[in-house]
Amino acid sequence: MKVSREKARENHERVIDTAATLLRERGYDGIGVADLMKAAGLTHGGFYRNFASKDDLLVQATRHALDTSRDVLAQAQAESPEATFRALVERYVSSAHCDDAGGGCILPALAADAARRDDPALRQVFADAVAAYLRHLATLAPPAGTDGTPPRPPAAILAEMVGAVVLARALGEGEASQALLDEVVDDLAGKAPRG
Repeated sequence: MKVSREKARENHERVIDTAATLLRERGYDGIGVADLMKAAGLTHGGFYRNFASKDDLLVQATRHALDTSRDVLAQAQAESPEATFRALVERYVSSAHCDDAGGGCILPALAADAARRDDPALRQVFADAVAAYLRHLATLAPPAGTDGTPPRPPAAILAEMVGAVVLARALGEGEASQALLDEVVDDLAGKAPRG
């Protein structure tokens, strides 16, 4: 049965969206093509009509997850325009983000997996993600303090935010995880204005 172009596009997007979620939850080696297609509600045979290879899908799904993360950042900024840095930190370094690996940022979910893969296209997606975050943080981070403390470099802020989510997820739900998140929020945004 022939599928219309519109339906083929919808199927392609559904596979990428499903893959982006499952990859963040399970990692790059955590799901096979058959399971992915089943989760997307499609047959295994349709995979190769949409993607050149599994690696092609991984790159596209990772890029889609990055785009989703950017949308979340934009939403946080829109909700608290007067306190965007604090809003970003509080949203990113949160138990809600830790509990939603499938819908969260690709950096804490997949960066360690990507580092183990020999795929220049995938590494480029991560390079683009890091560069985008650094540019965004450079526009939002608080300037030098009036007490002479220097401004925090965007790379240090990003590393602390991502590291906090990774470690909190490793600790699981509970007091230790929440204490870690709270301490990082206080460290990064303690003096930033509240929205």
